[in-house]
Amino acid sequence: MTVESEKKQWEESVLNPAITKNKERKPLFEASSGIPVPVVAVPGEADYMEQLGFPGEFPFTRGVQPNMYRGRFWTMRQYAGFASAEESNKRYRYLLQQGQTGLSVAFDLPTQIGYDADHPMAMGEVGKVGVSISSLADMETLFKEIPLDQVSTSMTINAPAAILLAMYIAVAKKQSVPMSELRGTIQNDILKEYVARGTYIFPPTPSMRLITDSFQFCEQNIKRWNTISISGYHIREAGSTAVQEVAFTLANGIAYVQTAIKAGLDVDDFASQLSFFFNAHNNFLEEVAKYRAARRMWARIMRERFGAKDPKSWQLRFHTQTAGSTLTAQQPDNNVVRVTLQALAAVMGGTQSLHTNSRDEALWLPTEKSVRVALRTQQVIAYESGVADTVDPLAGAYVVEYLTDEIEKRANEYIAKIDSMGGALVAIESGYMQNEIQEAAYQYQRALENKETTLVGVNAFQAEETLDMERLKVDPAIEQNQRTRLAELRQKRDAVKVSELLSQLEIAARGTENLMPLFIECVSNDITLGEIAGVLRQVWGEYHTPAWG
Repeated sequence: MTVESEKKQWEESVLNPAITKNKERKPLFEASSGIPVPVVAVPGEADYMEQLGFPGEFPFTRGVQPNMYRGRFWTMRQYAGFASAEESNKRYRYLLQQGQTGLSVAFDLPTQIGYDADHPMAMGEVGKVGVSISSLADMETLFKEIPLDQVSTSMTINAPAAILLAMYIAVAKKQSVPMSELRGTIQNDILKEYVARGTYIFPPTPSMRLITDSFQFCEQNIKRWNTISISGYHIREAGSTAVQEVAFTLANGIAYVQTAIKAGLDVDDFASQLSFFFNAHNNFLEEVAKYRAARRMWARIMRERFGAKDPKSWQLRFHTQTAGSTLTAQQPDNNVVRVTLQALAAVMGGTQSLHTNSRDEALWLPTEKSVRVALRTQQVIAYESGVADTVDPLAGAYVVEYLTDEIEKRANEYIAKIDSMGGALVAIESGYMQNEIQEAAYQYQRALENKETTLVGVNAFQAEETLDMERLKVDPAIEQNQRTRLAELRQKRDAVKVSELLSQLEIAARGTENLMPLFIECVSNDITLGEIAGVLRQVWGEYHTPAWG
């Protein structure tokens, strides 16, 4: 079959109305000057096509769907959450009114490390960098007037992810929404917490058990739920290179798959519910190539290394967030430009979901106006730029293909080294990944200080300015209000039932049964996040970062 006949066959399948879900999009497009826009960019040389294939086909270098954004746009999912559940609920409903197509929940630090708002460790941090969630009542308020069968929800939560998922399921039940109708993602990626972020609670072995428990439970009950978002984002934010971001993320992914298989799960039963989370950084072409390389690598890992047979198991589907570490407090309006370029790279690289940072995030929590501009950035790219009209428009561009190949080659070298060490967990426990990231971060900072790298408005093109911007502040009364509500909750609930369930949880944590059903029963009986995590802390202990030589 010739390239032209392959192209024709592919176009006929893509233009099939049955798979074109976006009814606003016409099947064929023209540029503003009347030039027809091809459905898919086809490089001129046959050898390129032989290597790359078509979008929606193994190894998915060019995208996981044959028609990509011609079928429907990526999910526009702005990451949000601050103060109380009431305040965050208002922000979510505002964003949905502005055209956001999915929710993304930011939790405060006490919630992320399994403490209730009235715990001494939570003092001064309640609601500061995310929403405070201690109980099912908080979760119910968070999603008030938001029908959970009509939105997909991503929750950036890791160590206690299974408990927060249990709360979400319990809220859905109160809304009379069956579990099977829920769509969304829990980040649930504990390995990168040990590497780059630090919001871990338990040692690796029980932490991995919680992850495989959620894999198994969701495979049986919530098939449209992404049970993990294997995250390179925080690895990059900690200072890694693009190659390290891909390598360490996929190495962690390999570890999760191996653990699930060891726990008795069949790879094709859970692999399609795995998702990924990448950073969108400043070097436009490198970022586009990074996503393409990661997709191709994961397809080969799943098919060749793990013997997955279902093509859905080979697909690397990912969410992208623009790079918080690139935002500057100096000349913050420049951040709008940075975010636009980063978002464009994510779209050109084939992301399934996207968050765009706000211009003021280097200074404080983003204001409503700044969030609207960030969302509008995605909408302008989607509806006005034309880049979504063609699938994988940069295919065949020499530099893009060269960078894709080089990132794949260098990332595979890292993975081979990690394999030789015994896998990702060993590489993390020995400090190998952390040291590699630390060295990359140091080299970048040195280049910045020596002006070998230019950061506009910081080490070049500086200007004196007075910041005349609206500021979002979290009311300190939020913390006391949360404490009061928790005290009232504990007074009203069935104390005998609570005691019985916590005893059951302790026994179950010492055993091997899947903990998800018990988590759902606990939260449904008003047992708090901190109380559940507290029992697990007693049984499993807490993880402390070792000192590396």
